[in-house]
Amino acid sequence: MSLVGSLPGGPGRLLVVDDIEANRDLLARRLRQMGHVVETAGNGREALERMRAEAFDLVLLDVMMPEMDGLEVLEELRADDALRMIPVLMVSAVQEIESVVHCIERGATDYLPKPFNVVLLKARVESSLEKKRLRDREQLYAKSLERELEIGRNIQASFLPRVLPQPPGWEVAARLRPARQVGGDFYDAFELPGGALVFLLADVCDKGVGAALFMAVFRSLIRVTAERIAAAGAPRAAVVRDTIAPINEFVTKTHGDANMFATIFAAVLDPATGALAWLNAGHEPPVLRRADGSLLRLLPTGPAVGLLPGLTFEAREERFAAGDLLLVFSDGITEARNVGGAFFGEERLLSLVAGAAPAGALLESVDESVRAFAGDAEPSDDVSMLAVRRVP
Repeated sequence: MSLVGSLPGGPGRLLVVDDIEANRDLLARRLRQMGHVVETAGNGREALERMRAEAFDLVLLDVMMPEMDGLEVLEELRADDALRMIPVLMVSAVQEIESVVHCIERGATDYLPKPFNVVLLKARVESSLEKKRLRDREQLYAKSLERELEIGRNIQASFLPRVLPQPPGWEVAARLRPARQVGGDFYDAFELPGGALVFLLADVCDKGVGAALFMAVFRSLIRVTAERIAAAGAPRAAVVRDTIAPINEFVTKTHGDANMFATIFAAVLDPATGALAWLNAGHEPPVLRRADGSLLRLLPTGPAVGLLPGLTFEAREERFAAGDLLLVFSDGITEARNVGGAFFGEERLLSLVAGAAPAGALLESVDESVRAFAGDAEPSDDVSMLAVRRVP
């Protein structure tokens, strides 16, 4: 993109391509009289070389040329990612109109008939340049927006723990792959005073920036509230229950108009005994794989957080034996689609969980399977997982 052409209403940097010297000199002179900066090329190959070496805002391309005609030049332009967005105005005699049609079908911006009409020439050139200026502004805006989203992605990533706690005799692993630059899924794991381990995985409804903002709200509230309740000496079940309930009240009363809610699985683990207090607020049921290969699903014990004020959430107890593994996951895994629209599904996931594997290896296996299944399909949702395993 040239600086001259990016100025609203200003002159453009143009390239005139014609094998007949008199034609290109006449056209170049007319364009210079209009205030544009004009370069010329005597054939298609020379034109391509000039365009790869210099920036132009518009190319006026003759259709009929020896060695390489206008259609061939246009096809090479549209196949080159660096040049494909340059607007091309085809120049042709009336009897060449069929060739012009082929050029328009292959992406030419417009055409200009020979002999030149000065008024029509000015109108076609200014129209083509204005379209390019608009596209340039859109691209600049898109790049600035992409930069802002990248900053947001980095900030969001900083909310996730850099290092997961690894109590002696335990493995803790997590993985998050947003569907967009930012997403609404998040996980956390941290130790409480006395050595208990809190871990959770949540999925804020929707995707993108709005979900990411509420992800930060939920994540911060959960950590601060859990640490405060635990410091008061509350038992494990009370920590997890009394953390989620007040967050539900805060979100519904403070941000009720936003209609944002989150499904959350939260748990408090005693690493010394394997005792687990857990709560499932409308989340996908995690899988507890026993050392003998049997699978237990931890079903929801309450609704999603943020739906309505006054909701109750039940905490339940479970116990890890040596070799047991708990996998917590978001519906971005089971509802991942392939190009044919089929879902990855729970059956595929459970077959992977059934095999004995360390926590990190299981997450890698699941993620690779989801990627392979989805193929070239666009991700429809964030993919997040957290695994906790008691080493046998």
